[in-house]
Amino acid sequence: MKKYQLGEFEEIVMLTVGILYNEAYGVSIKKEIEVRLARKVSVGALQTALKRLEDKGYLKSREGEATEERAGRPKKYFQITALGKRAMEYAKSTRDELWSAIPKMALKTVTT
Repeated sequence: MKKYQLGEFEEIVMLTVGILYNEAYGVSIKKEIEVRLARKVSVGALQTALKRLEDKGYLKSREGEATEERAGRPKKYFQITALGKRAMEYAKSTRDELWSAIPKMALKTVTT
């Protein structure tokens, strides 16, 4: 079912938008990913992923109020859509199925 495929970074972004709920905007998403995953995130990569997810219909955005600290520009807040929720559920169930198909012996560590 190709229509629900999410790349790894897209999935991370979607999960983070869910975690942040009503406070999911560019800077907060970037910080949350960096803190939780100890992974550097470039603003460009994040903005590209957010746009791509919005174009796919997985996220929708709304503008907040303009603030002085942002030179009068409003924050752009993101929210998961119903289609996005289905894509996330599909990604999780696919991963769970793959994990459960691995024989327990295959994950045992071998000592030499």
